[in-house]
Amino acid sequence: MQKELHRLPASERIWMIADKESFKELHSGIHFYDPLNFKGYEERVKLAEEKTGLKEAVVTGRCSINGYPCVLIVMDSHFMMGSMGSVAGEMICAAFEYAAERKLPVITFAASGGARMQEGVASLAQMAKTAGAVKEHSDKGLLYVSVITDPTLGGVSASFASLADIIIAEPQAVYGFTGRRIIQDTIMKELPEDFQSSESAMKHGAIDMIVERDELKPVLGELLKLHIR
Repeated sequence: MQKELHRLPASERIWMIADKESFKELHSGIHFYDPLNFKGYEERVKLAEEKTGLKEAVVTGRCSINGYPCVLIVMDSHFMMGSMGSVAGEMICAAFEYAAERKLPVITFAASGGARMQEGVASLAQMAKTAGAVKEHSDKGLLYVSVITDPTLGGVSASFASLADIIIAEPQAVYGFTGRRIIQDTIMKELPEDFQSSESAMKHGAIDMIVERDELKPVLGELLKLHIR
């Protein structure tokens, strides 16, 4: 089994990637939504808010990286395992729309266990919504870079996280759809040691490069520089 990586909170990730004092948060006013009146859901969200200081599992904003402007979308696995519900999906879509209107590139940092089960089909619908927002941004000829962090699974890996022009992953990040244990129990076979690792994804052509965490900012800065108009 792979060793567990240190999972960064969104605030630390933004501090590492964005130029100093350049990050301006967007779409923070979208509030909690409980389409199924799921028992205990509101309480779990409140606990996550207290634990992380966030209102949702994603933070969106405009910033610069090495002087080049972009829109940054950062998921936080400490907030209900980064699960994507209606509010998180709406924030991601709004960020892509903001970028498309202003002709800005988008960089996402995915970190998620998948769709948020407490919202049922409303959560699964975010896969199509976020994919549509990526397509509208792409139709304008704008750059989208997806950074896969540990873990990136389920509806997030199957939607916006895998639809970028360039897909980067941190070393040893778990990247796939269904979790390793579920697949292994279903097919009743032992899986390879590196199954669903970023290294395996690289070997099979699912990602473009693996970049060490401390090299991400210079690499992203170079990509923005190459694609600037």
